[in-house]
Amino acid sequence: MTTNNLHNLTSLWKTAALSFDSYQARPLFDLAYIENTQWPNRLWFHQDLTKTSLLAAKSILEKTSTQLTIPYFDIYNSNSFELLEAEGFSLRFEQVAMFLKPKESLQGKSNFHLQRVVNETQANLWATLFKQAFGYLISPETVLKNLPFFSYYIAYDNEDAVGTGMTNSTHNTLGIHSIGIPPAMRRKGFAEAIMIHLINRAIEDQVETITLQASTMGKGLYLKLGFQEQFKIKNYCLNI
Repeated sequence: MTTNNLHNLTSLWKTAALSFDSYQARPLFDLAYIENTQWPNRLWFHQDLTKTSLLAAKSILEKTSTQLTIPYFDIYNSNSFELLEAEGFSLRFEQVAMFLKPKESLQGKSNFHLQRVVNETQANLWATLFKQAFGYLISPETVLKNLPFFSYYIAYDNEDAVGTGMTNSTHNTLGIHSIGIPPAMRRKGFAEAIMIHLINRAIEDQVETITLQASTMGKGLYLKLGFQEQFKIKNYCLNI
């Protein structure tokens, strides 16, 4: 399960950056970034962190105009994240990797549906809703260039656009990402409604495993829906 979750997540970053010819595979780590946007913009290590791999990455980061987030996957039973903190990296946010083996369909919210993004107008709306929900930008251009690879969804309550979602399929794993509800529309059950729609679609498509990476705010919802915790992800940035 850990491998499935990591592969789905890192393939998301890699594929998005490949659309802009800005993915780099190096011996110790990979980089995926897009200029003039704030996502994916990641550097991740292939193995447990060492002083050698960290210093090699740091030399690249000091020359990169785009700030990159460094996810530390807490799967090695070590405290090697302390190397990041000793070398001038600051913890920005934490997540919990989770998974679900979907079995039974769930009862959804009435008068609620998901619309898949297929054109520029919808890409602009998706990007606007996402920025309202998360406070940072995934550009409409990024959305449009990756329509062949990812499924982007706008959630509607009756006729009102109320949130976003995105999925990435790898083998028989469906990664759910970017579940976002703008602040003015929260506490109305919309995030749960989006998840229920995506879980039910996964069951229809006979998906074996669903993975995601939960924020502190979202973890309770995913536990309620039957997801299990796997490992923590600590996300760092280099202080410049």
